[in-house]
Amino acid sequence: MASAITTLAADAPTLSAANTGFMLICSALVMLMTPGLAFFYGGMVRVKSSLNMLMMSFISLGIVTILWVLYGFSLAFGTDSGSLIGWNSDYVGLSGIGITELWDGYTIPVYVFAVFQLMFAVITPALISGALADRVKFGAWALFTALWVTAVYFPVAHWVWGSGGWLFEMGVIDFAGGTAVHINAGAAALGVILVIGKRVGFKKDPMRPHSLPLVMLGAGLLWFGWFGFNAGSWLGNDDGVGAVMFVNTQVATAAAMLAWLGYEKLRHGSFTTLGAASGAVAGLVAITPAGGAVSPLGAIAVGAIAGVLCAMAVGLKYKFGYDDSLDVVGVHLVGGIVGSLLVGLFATGGVQSDVAGLFYGGGLEQLGKQAIGVFSVLAYSLVASALLAFLLDKTIGMRVTEDDEVAGIDQVEHAETAYDFSGAGGGAASRSTAAPTPSAASKKVDA
Repeated sequence: MASAITTLAADAPTLSAANTGFMLICSALVMLMTPGLAFFYGGMVRVKSSLNMLMMSFISLGIVTILWVLYGFSLAFGTDSGSLIGWNSDYVGLSGIGITELWDGYTIPVYVFAVFQLMFAVITPALISGALADRVKFGAWALFTALWVTAVYFPVAHWVWGSGGWLFEMGVIDFAGGTAVHINAGAAALGVILVIGKRVGFKKDPMRPHSLPLVMLGAGLLWFGWFGFNAGSWLGNDDGVGAVMFVNTQVATAAAMLAWLGYEKLRHGSFTTLGAASGAVAGLVAITPAGGAVSPLGAIAVGAIAGVLCAMAVGLKYKFGYDDSLDVVGVHLVGGIVGSLLVGLFATGGVQSDVAGLFYGGGLEQLGKQAIGVFSVLAYSLVASALLAFLLDKTIGMRVTEDDEVAGIDQVEHAETAYDFSGAGGGAASRSTAAPTPSAASKKVDA
């Protein structure tokens, strides 16, 4: 008996300084993705809406952080109740957690896992905001964010990643958030825009990005931060799986960017910077659920397929008449669906688990599980998000007035503008720096 106890004690996980440090770095990288997303979205809108777009992402860092500490972590990762939600009173306020208490058989503290998952919770509602550009009251958006993470994100995170969650127990593979983050946010975006309607001038007025350099900067920050988002989701790298995910993240993103640009050149005749940035994000989205299950060659396939399909999908809003301002549905919903389903085809059975996809002799079983995960999260988020938007619209109102929208939401909602042009160009400023007009005395001397 004594030897058995000794063996069990030796097998028990102990805190790893290396894994703990790695996960803290990954958490910081994921946090950086939200400001990166703000730049990405902020550059894609018109000048008069750019500050509002930045703020709609940035405010999530405040709201979701507080809610996560108060009850979000408990709902998402507490003890399972009915396979739908979690709860653990020790996690409320993060007050009952020991500083060296380890997370569920891993070698990192609970605090580290909690802060890593917090950053996922922060960026997910921020993703939704891109579909609503130019027309939503900032206060209504802040309230929607609080209600949405409570009613939608926290439960879905438990379904997908929580011990006892029904999709987790079914065996749905979602390495880092294809369903819980991207399909969840994309479906929510579609639900909300169907309720609040189109921008003034949609399909009539030009609504081009005001700063493509900002878009490229944001895409670069997202790409950089995504290594923490994806590789960190294995919660350590003792067995090399995190390293495979890191490689697959780079490979799929590159493939998607090239595929998007190739489609764009064939379809529209040009290679655009916006296409390069959007293609990269599409690849990042698609590899998020799949990267721990596929090989680098599989990652190329996942990225290339996502790049083309997402490029095709962004035009659907003009065909069907829904105003997805910055292509959240076309990139995040479609990219999340593609990446999640392709697990059922390209999973090798030799990376994160022994589950193999159809092309590796695994049959259709995993593809069926992936489809259940995809469409259950899509349906729940779509309906719940539309209902939340409807209730807010009928009570406090979701949209600014038409006059305010036309005038510019930055000035109306934030009393600021993104750029100060008063010191540049013509007008009083240029006259003040020009050569002075000769005085009457000087004219007499010249005479």
